[in-house]
Amino acid sequence: MKNSEILSLSAEELTARIGEERNNLTKLKFAHAVSAIENPTRITKVRKDVARLNTELTKRKAAANSGKE
Repeated sequence: MKNSEILSLSAEELTARIGEERNNLTKLKFAHAVSAIENPTRITKVRKDVARLNTELTKRKAAANSGKE
């Protein structure tokens, strides 16, 4: 997922996407534990996507809170 795609999402969409990606990561990890998946670098990519989504959500929450003070 590209950064430009992440920036175009709303906060609700970010939260939903984080949940989807976490479920995807869990499934990938389980599949890899049972038998080696074809491309194990997908696990790393999904993990980094979750981190990027969380970072953007945190930035938006911080910006919203700084505006209230």
